[in-house]
Amino acid sequence: MAQPDPATPIEPNLLSTDLDRLGVTLHSGGGTLRVWSSAATSMELVLFDDVDLDWAVDTLPMTRASGDVWTVTTPLLRPGARYAVRVDGPSGGGDAFNPQTLLLDPYARGLISGGLGDWRAAVIDDGFDWGGVAKPRIPWDRTVVYEAHLKGLTKRHPDIPPALHGTYAGLAHPAMIAHLRGLGVTAVELLPVQAFLSEPRLLQHGLVNYWGYNTLGFFAPHAPYATEAARHEGPDAVLREFKQMVKALHEAGLEVILDVVYNHTAELELGGPRLSLRGIDNRAYYRQHPDGAYIDVTGCGNAVDTSTDAAARLVLDSLRYWADDLQVDGFRFDLAVTLGRDATHSFTPEHPLLQAITTDPVLSGSKIIAEPWDVGMGGWQTGAFGRGWHEWNDRYRDGVRNFWLSDIDYARRAAVSPVGVGGFATRLAGSSNVFSRERGPLAGVNFVTAHDGFTLHDLVAYDVKHNMGNGEQNRDGTDTNRSFNHGAEGATDDPAILATRRRAMRNLLGTLLLSAGVPMITAGDEFGRSQRGNNNAYCHDSALTWLSWTHAPWQRDLHAHVRRLLQLRRDNPALRPSRFAHEELEVPNASVIDWYDEHGRTMSQQQWTDPSHRTLQYDAEATPDEEAANRILLIVHGSETPTEATLPVVEGVTRYVSLWSSVDDVPDTRESVHLPGETVALPGTCLHLFRAE
Repeated sequence: MAQPDPATPIEPNLLSTDLDRLGVTLHSGGGTLRVWSSAATSMELVLFDDVDLDWAVDTLPMTRASGDVWTVTTPLLRPGARYAVRVDGPSGGGDAFNPQTLLLDPYARGLISGGLGDWRAAVIDDGFDWGGVAKPRIPWDRTVVYEAHLKGLTKRHPDIPPALHGTYAGLAHPAMIAHLRGLGVTAVELLPVQAFLSEPRLLQHGLVNYWGYNTLGFFAPHAPYATEAARHEGPDAVLREFKQMVKALHEAGLEVILDVVYNHTAELELGGPRLSLRGIDNRAYYRQHPDGAYIDVTGCGNAVDTSTDAAARLVLDSLRYWADDLQVDGFRFDLAVTLGRDATHSFTPEHPLLQAITTDPVLSGSKIIAEPWDVGMGGWQTGAFGRGWHEWNDRYRDGVRNFWLSDIDYARRAAVSPVGVGGFATRLAGSSNVFSRERGPLAGVNFVTAHDGFTLHDLVAYDVKHNMGNGEQNRDGTDTNRSFNHGAEGATDDPAILATRRRAMRNLLGTLLLSAGVPMITAGDEFGRSQRGNNNAYCHDSALTWLSWTHAPWQRDLHAHVRRLLQLRRDNPALRPSRFAHEELEVPNASVIDWYDEHGRTMSQQQWTDPSHRTLQYDAEATPDEEAANRILLIVHGSETPTEATLPVVEGVTRYVSLWSSVDDVPDTRESVHLPGETVALPGTCLHLFRAE
């Protein structure tokens, strides 16, 4: 794609006052509705009976005001009112007007299904008493993200009342909060909870869009995640239950991050549903070729065109609403590259929307995380986002999986590993080859698994995906998993294979939670949950994807390891630097790193690249400006051949205190003491953490 001329101003104008107060604003005389459309020739408000959503009780013409905003004021726009708009305009080209279609206000705070694909917007009374509960504001260096599906997390929890299973109230239940706090995570990152739909093709196969990456409305909470009582009461109660969830999590010191999907909508490809944006101003809201064909950089049928004023402002206003009115702490942006594409459809980190998201005063302090890719040309942009942005680090995911899984698989077959330890060490120390010195190691959100792909258990139990249940003949889901089944595909009762798999899980989790950067755990991985080899379970709302809370002893042991690792991360600032160290200058809140081989000698250049050399000792000394001095030593052994490591003799270190080892089935908390020059047994593929004193 052509690069934009740097001398050309980049639109959109996000601060245009013409775009203020879109949607419904309530006042003493009722309410005012404002809807933007530049191409429309007429627009009208349709109001419906409170009970019978097919009964239109009034239709009012809307007037074009300045800035292509259509407006109407009426006492009928009161809290609880059900409404839609009809829009007419030119035909042909990229337009898709139909004056008979009932359309949703893009700014609607509440949505109600009218059946047969019809939807109505609802005017919300959004008053709520937060009781003085403030956002926790967890510093990034202490943040541990827990990615979860709201329904799947609580659907089967035995200590949560059945009426609350799979709901906002279920997540707010003390039993769920106790698990999160006991584990040691600080933020729950929820898969999409903005109102979404299932695609018609899925429904035809008896499946659903379980993950929720198919947004219907950018302002309304997904009503099916509310309790039956709240749904029966209406959109006000759904919104109130969501706020009560946020308040309860905040009272427990936990942050709420939402996975948001602004890159495309549930209107799908041309010919798909006409629900809102398509019927209001198709050419302005979706990326198109001159002939009206969609430019789809998302793989979902359409791509929201954030190079236009209205589309970019819609995204920003939605974020402000969730961050301010609903007190959400942060956002993970699905396919964030799409949001940063300009009028030429090229990505630029200087895009006004990307800049505004990190500088807007309402969003100040929010955690802003990019999924730094989409499927368009130039779509892979890991490391390319600007200051204020944090990014899912797929290089970390791939490098760590390679080191502990596919490299071991290769070594079993070829009697030698394909690569040495150098690339893995870079990931362990914060991916300085991906993120600039100015952004530092906390720019990277490290993960080994996510909702998309194998679970932790399945990474070590399957060589290939098993997605036949998705209805696409196993064609969907990635084929490049970097997984290793350790000698048997799927379930086995071989004790040696099971033991090796359990250690592999501990190695993966240990690496994740001891690396520089922001760690993200996928819900259920702390127990080693399985999806039976399905690496794309987006369409299954069933026991396959709901977390089981009945655990075997080995699962409880794995949970204990995660708790121990997170405690050690909290206790040792050397594991969580916020800056990269400098070779010549002392940098506050960095970790000064020295690397040693298994003999306790400084790593040579040849050892970094030698495929036969898979053992190193990672010595990190913190330079905190608020916490006590701290130094750790982490031994990494990436070969199945047993060896020994000699603890390095380092100036100022008189002893090493053992804190954690992946060799142990049950975490050993005795903190035994070892002396410099002493040897430590490494019985194949393991990690061993020490505090240096």
